[in-house]
Amino acid sequence: MSSRTRVDSYVIENLLPDLVGRDRQPSAFIVYLYLWHRVSGSRSRSLAASLQTIAAGTGLSKSAVQRGVRTLLRRRLIRVEKSSPTAVPGYTVLRPWHRR
Repeated sequence: MSSRTRVDSYVIENLLPDLVGRDRQPSAFIVYLYLWHRVSGSRSRSLAASLQTIAAGTGLSKSAVQRGVRTLLRRRLIRVEKSSPTAVPGYTVLRPWHRR
């Protein structure tokens, strides 16, 4: 069974060249797409996932996922919440270009 995920054209037309070209962080783009896909169709834009889970889901190394997450946080494209230092983080996918 296959599923489809709709992605805003902004993600491909603007975010892709910005993260991959300007920031030289293709891992950030891959992590963003992975999180976007995992929360698509959900009422919340949030997902609890370990770095290892994201690494396994994307094919990236854990350190590449960490770099990608740092870039996405700095760019305010995701929000990360943890209930404790050792808890699995909850990732919220943000779309700052999208007005409600």
